[in-house]
Amino acid sequence: MKYTSKYWVVIAPFMKGLLTKKYGKTASREYMRKAKHIYRQMLRQAEDIGAKNPMASNIYMSFVFMAIWKAADGAMTPNDMRDMTKELLGKEIIRKVMGRMDLNREKDMNQLKDMLRKNVGWIDAHPQYRDKSWDFNFDETPDNSALTYHFTRCPINDFARAYGYMEILPVMCEMDYLTAALYHAKLYREQTLASGGSMCDYRYVGDRK
Repeated sequence: MKYTSKYWVVIAPFMKGLLTKKYGKTASREYMRKAKHIYRQMLRQAEDIGAKNPMASNIYMSFVFMAIWKAADGAMTPNDMRDMTKELLGKEIIRKVMGRMDLNREKDMNQLKDMLRKNVGWIDAHPQYRDKSWDFNFDETPDNSALTYHFTRCPINDFARAYGYMEILPVMCEMDYLTAALYHAKLYREQTLASGGSMCDYRYVGDRK
């Protein structure tokens, strides 16, 4: 994947603060120094799905957390990272920005559906990345109060299996629930590729439904 510092610059300062609180300044500084190098290495190793692919942000963001976990070299458990991601996404600035979308409103639900279908449109326009990116499979049942789809392929899952990040991968998957909550929604899921399932399934409904 093409390197960009954009996602590192946004996420790393928040994570450094959380690391400092838990592990102290010296350890935090060292983890972040190592993680920055690991992040670049991960992107060099990752399958190229197209830097302008709308779904590429999932790789760029997840790799920040995964690189920091790797840099801690066993000092950070998956539960430690789980707690930090919850605290990070619970910050007021994050809630204000992401909380503008409310999936209890039909127009917002339709906006999210349109956005995801545009992601599919990008892949259709760039077929060289079709077998490397996420494959969207939508439930076409007309239901304006829910969004249902699944993936049978996830580049982050493929990367984690190839390069030894399976221990931390479930925490990345669980962030979908945190994101859903920010959108004033509930996520219903039966399986993930990370857990050995045949797919990652998603069903979002407003949290007041």
